[in-house]
Amino acid sequence: MPNPTFRILTPPICPSLTCEKVKRETKEVEEGETEGGEFQFTDAYAALQLAIDAVVKIFTVSSSPNYVLPWQNKSQIETMGSGFVIPGRRILTNAHVVADHTFVRVRKHGSPAKYRAEVQAVGHECDLAVLVVESEEFWEGMHFLLLGDIPFLQQAVAVVGYPHGGESISVTKGVVSRVEPIKYAHGDTQLMAIQIDAAINPGNSGGPAIMDDKVAGVAFQNLSGAENIGYIIPVPVIKHFLSDVDESGEYVGFCSLGLSYQAAENAQLREHFHMRPEMTGVLVSKINPISDAHRVLKKDDIMLAFDGVPIANDGTVPFRNRERITFEHLVSMKKANETSKIRVLRDGQELELSVVVHPLNALVPVHQYDKLPSYYIFAGLVFVPLTQPYLHEFGEDWYNTSPRHLCDLSFRRMPKKVGEQLVILSQVLMDEINVGYERLEDLQVKKVNGVEINNLKHLCQLVEDCKEESLRLDLDKERVVALNYNKAKLATSHILKRHRIPSATSTDLLDSEVIKEEEEAAEA
Repeated sequence: MPNPTFRILTPPICPSLTCEKVKRETKEVEEGETEGGEFQFTDAYAALQLAIDAVVKIFTVSSSPNYVLPWQNKSQIETMGSGFVIPGRRILTNAHVVADHTFVRVRKHGSPAKYRAEVQAVGHECDLAVLVVESEEFWEGMHFLLLGDIPFLQQAVAVVGYPHGGESISVTKGVVSRVEPIKYAHGDTQLMAIQIDAAINPGNSGGPAIMDDKVAGVAFQNLSGAENIGYIIPVPVIKHFLSDVDESGEYVGFCSLGLSYQAAENAQLREHFHMRPEMTGVLVSKINPISDAHRVLKKDDIMLAFDGVPIANDGTVPFRNRERITFEHLVSMKKANETSKIRVLRDGQELELSVVVHPLNALVPVHQYDKLPSYYIFAGLVFVPLTQPYLHEFGEDWYNTSPRHLCDLSFRRMPKKVGEQLVILSQVLMDEINVGYERLEDLQVKKVNGVEINNLKHLCQLVEDCKEESLRLDLDKERVVALNYNKAKLATSHILKRHRIPSATSTDLLDSEVIKEEEEAAEA
């Protein structure tokens, strides 16, 4: 079941003050040593002076896909967020600030002008994005901020940005109250985050959280229903994202072993699996078939250690000053295609195994930002891959209002092979050719003329290459669709024309040659 707890928030050094000078002057002000002694500033003042020529306001025009009518987009909207300059003339912000963007502009502090920005890279799982601005005028007087370390508990941070409620830059001071993996609301991914007691409001998203003279994280979400509980993305996650972009030119992703496990805190459970008193670990319950772990691990293995770090019976590993964190954090920080060592207990024997970790795609994608939906229309039957964004079209309470069997598929099924999709018949565009099938909607398509389908492109190929007089589709719930192939193919064109649909097929399903021919025809 989706976790509704967390909410995303959309809506260089000052030339006259060096870092040391800011800290010195701030200390003097706090101690009442400045001339006149009338003002009582805090270290939030130093953070503001440090960030004032590095933090920008971002204006995004976006248009989300319509998953009910996948050949068109929804109305465009404008949202605002924050960002800050990092080395290399780049601006770091949140992915949700620029998701599904069509036009992005940025404005620096003290300037009325907005400058066109391009999205260089975006990582929706970690909710981070990098923007670039071509205008030389924009970069005049701008300075970059450096990344620091993970703050310790109770260390003070200052969040700088442009929250709703005003146009000017804002700074909010808070302290670190917790460091642990949480669910990132935008990408639905479990990654490390820092909880602070500073208010992070819509518009703050993408702004830096500053500790001393460096960035401790990026503001990105708050805890719905709670006061003054915000979250920032920590530096290790930011560096992992940036290293992907620097090394490959694009976001690669965070690694996973692709397994589910059970805590081994029960003494009888440990005894059943022959764990000696000094042993600790977790019980492997399920393994993703497309992961490398599926090659070497087995159900009922006890994972004792990952890369030499012992795993406790609750699944945690040591972290900093007497803190603990789930061992998945160690996995997520690995580079794609890196080899890791896993020590397991299998049938009472200890084994040292090598596993290659890499990012894994879910069978039913959690998000589909910045890309158009796939679809295929034949005889008025609209076929789409099952995605969670499709289920979101059933409303805010989509988990309870969308078809229950599709929700179950979304959360419980694992892919059997790379490239697999669950294809559904989403709706029927009424026509004489499909009379009687109009109530067949939101059903999984399993076979085309007796051949099991792998994905939407496979279904499209099977239908288009059909040589038989009759086309048969086997659906979920034992439903069957049978059509005269030639009549159905002929009917498709006038159904598309009637509904003003430009193409029966989304561009991602077409061969590059076909796309080129269609573009040339459109230009002519």
